[in-house]
Amino acid sequence: MKTSLVIFDLDGTLLNTIMDLGDAVNRICLDRGLPTHSYEEYTRMVGHGMRNLSRSAMPQDKRSDEAFVDSFLKDFLDYYHSHIYVHTAIYPGIGELVKRLQTEGFKLAIASNKFQLGTETLVRHFFPDIEFSAICGGGGGFPLKPEAALVEYIIGKAGVQREQTVMVGDSGTDILTAANSGIRSIAVSWGFRDRESLTGADIIADNAEELYRAITSI
Repeated sequence: MKTSLVIFDLDGTLLNTIMDLGDAVNRICLDRGLPTHSYEEYTRMVGHGMRNLSRSAMPQDKRSDEAFVDSFLKDFLDYYHSHIYVHTAIYPGIGELVKRLQTEGFKLAIASNKFQLGTETLVRHFFPDIEFSAICGGGGGFPLKPEAALVEYIIGKAGVQREQTVMVGDSGTDILTAANSGIRSIAVSWGFRDRESLTGADIIADNAEELYRAITSI
């Protein structure tokens, strides 16, 4: 059955957000006298929600202190949201791809583990002319990916069948989300994970044109 709904991950799939995320976490680490991390290290920490990112950036002896994690997370989110697109950029060809899909009648949605306000802020800033069926981030009443509930909600809101839906993401989390939801998956190789971690996807795309061909053929 022809694909009619494309659910996109955000970070590492549509947008390269790693510098702004890393800078924000490092800022809070410095404020608390904690070690900082490289952008490459942050590519291995992101994708599991903002609380898990904050915890991963801390020394081991701080991670079980929930009050400390709460405080760190609050300050991180405040700083990050006020600096959310200093360095963040759309990946090459993605802006044109999303517009093309909309013009051709595909329904589009976002399913991210980033916090809801941040997800909405980035999507509205970088894709102001795109009418998404749903823009869903973490903390919006659904468990984080790879749980299937978020995808189930989006499919229902878009009013399509499961068989008409595909998930596009840059990580094993997105691939597993698709599997848990009973939908197909396309992985992109330009994101935050190495290609070897994407082998469970139905298709791997290496650029925007390959992604378009995958979406229209799967």
